Amino acid sequence: MTNTLPYLGVIEGFFGRSWTFEQRHAYAKFLHQNGYRFYIYAPKNDPYLRKSWQQDWSLEMTEQLHTLVKHYQGLNLDFGLGLSPFEIYHHYNKEAQQALKHKIERLNQLNIDLLCLLFDDMRGDLPDLAKTQIKITEDVLAHTTAKKVIMCPTYYSFDPVLEHVFGEMPTNYLQELGKGLPSEIDIFWTGPKVCSKEYPEDHLEQVIQLLGRKPFLWDNYPVNDGAKLSQYLHLKPFENRPSRLADLTSGHAVNPMNQAWLSRIPLHSLPHSYAQGKSYHPTNALESSLTQICDKKLRLQIAKNINQFQLQGLEALNRGQRALLIQLYKKFNSPYADEIIAWLEDEYRFDPECLTD
Repeated sequence: MTNTLPYLGVIEGFFGRSWTFEQRHAYAKFLHQNGYRFYIYAPKNDPYLRKSWQQDWSLEMTEQLHTLVKHYQGLNLDFGLGLSPFEIYHHYNKEAQQALKHKIERLNQLNIDLLCLLFDDMRGDLPDLAKTQIKITEDVLAHTTAKKVIMCPTYYSFDPVLEHVFGEMPTNYLQELGKGLPSEIDIFWTGPKVCSKEYPEDHLEQVIQLLGRKPFLWDNYPVNDGAKLSQYLHLKPFENRPSRLADLTSGHAVNPMNQAWLSRIPLHSLPHSYAQGKSYHPTNALESSLTQICDKKLRLQIAKNINQFQLQGLEALNRGQRALLIQLYKKFNSPYADEIIAWLEDEYRFDPECLTD
């Protein structure tokens, strides 16, 4: 199956409660077995990658990351990091340039394969935004030892919500980025929307024309970190991701849910959507995913409740319904059931830092 797939992987790039290192370790085997080729560590709540990016992780955290990198690479999976030097482009002076150089040199010590330079979810209404971000990206490219650099623009979709939240996009911003960035730099793109339900061919062809290269998809399904999205568990399989996407993109990164175990259910289906082409059917994909991942009784229970979790959501469940569901899932000795219970008990509350829901 892997030969028919694009460069496919997972980016832990959401707000709110992040995964544990135990869960990240366990994901390596799952990704390897299902045709995925990379994992990117980029949780928004890691301050040392975002608002406190100039500071270092503790020695213990650094050792955990180093062990994680080696674990993924041991399974022939690429390991990436997502660095978001928060609003560095506002004052990219010599001091900021030196601080960024030092940060990249420290990240190099982890021997990562992918380095993602993320300018998403930051204010962007500045006249020289593209010019400054090109300079920053070129500096990162000059210092990193990673084999691939992927840049995420501040405006990474045509979705008007980005300008509503982060200010008006500078004129010709995307065209300037495409023209000015080195050709080896990949550019993240979420599609027509921040959370796109589909990626029409004419849309992707327009983006290719704008950026002068194929976009690297940042797929915001099944992510559920926003004010509205956190009310739902996205367990249904991927839809509207036809095999043709592989010809129109340079890669495909999936942003999963805060619930690491439950994210496996939809993630299991995406490689099959690519591999099966027109014969792919979501209903069959869901049955296959649940069969591969859960034991029979839990599989049947999740299938019974999936519409409540994905379509109705927490707000539609009264206290009595929640209590009943909690008791039902307490019967299962499973991390999948544990995450459902935690969600029902409001342990995955939305992070107000997530502004684009």
